[in-house]
Amino acid sequence: MGRKFYASISVVVLLFLVVPLVVHDTFYLRAVTEAIMWIGLAVTWDVLAGYTGYLNFGHGAFFGIGAYTTAILMVHKGWPFFAASIAGGAMAGLGALIAGIPTLRLRGAYFAIATWALARAIQQLALILDITGGPDGMRLPPFLQPRFFFYVMGGTVLIIFIVFWYLFEVDPFGLKVKAIRENEDGAMAMGLNPARIKTKVFTISAVPTGIIGGIYAYWITYIDPPSTLGDLVTDQAVVMAVFGGLGTLIGPAIGALIISTFKIYFWAYLSDYQVLYLIILGGLIALSVVFMPDGLWGTVYGKIQNARLAGSKEKR
Repeated sequence: MGRKFYASISVVVLLFLVVPLVVHDTFYLRAVTEAIMWIGLAVTWDVLAGYTGYLNFGHGAFFGIGAYTTAILMVHKGWPFFAASIAGGAMAGLGALIAGIPTLRLRGAYFAIATWALARAIQQLALILDITGGPDGMRLPPFLQPRFFFYVMGGTVLIIFIVFWYLFEVDPFGLKVKAIRENEDGAMAMGLNPARIKTKVFTISAVPTGIIGGIYAYWITYIDPPSTLGDLVTDQAVVMAVFGGLGTLIGPAIGALIISTFKIYFWAYLSDYQVLYLIILGGLIALSVVFMPDGLWGTVYGKIQNARLAGSKEKR
């Protein structure tokens, strides 16, 4: 990791510490916390889709598993929040490991459909189980401390980003993952085990997603199947990652920040036009795919690189 990376992390940490001291309005602090949550969800979705090339349309299932595991352990077993949220991440990872063994043998649209079906199945299961509260959902003990959740959510997402940066951009494991994305058969011919590597990435992406789901459950104090296991969780993470740029960590973070800001503003000030939000969201992803196939960050970074190459040629 170079100096630029450490400098960037230092700036982010400084902003992270300063925001609660500057932002005193509870609404805006909650808005920033939600934006950070979506950054985490977009980044965790991208490590499988962007780095491995497998579109996971069931990513929200792991968010919901983490949320429900945390809620059940806190409400029914009396576990403390931090232990329950870690258990939620472990349960999400276990679910990804079990689901990944059969589904990751599929490719392309078949894998995407299988993960979507998995998420729907888990949602239906949550609707009929008594321990999850069924369609009525679950209420968690309220803890009305916005700064606490800002720091917990922000610290968790920051750790996720640093760990993922090391795994996929610094460690040789990242090269193996990218090799599978570029040519899975060729990677296998080189001696790699694509099935094992894909299962690892699937599990790695699910664990922090489950932890984020657990934090969300305690923060929001009420969860039900549509809000935590519905398609909208995955859909928004997909749009944010694609808009920002797949195959990078910075791209999904930028996309999540921009779209979540728009989402919060829309729901706060234009709530009478709720249907328009989904229409705009769908239109945005369509425009991104057509005009910015590399995403916002990929397009901007590509132009910067081309400008540098042009400048170096002129000097010669």
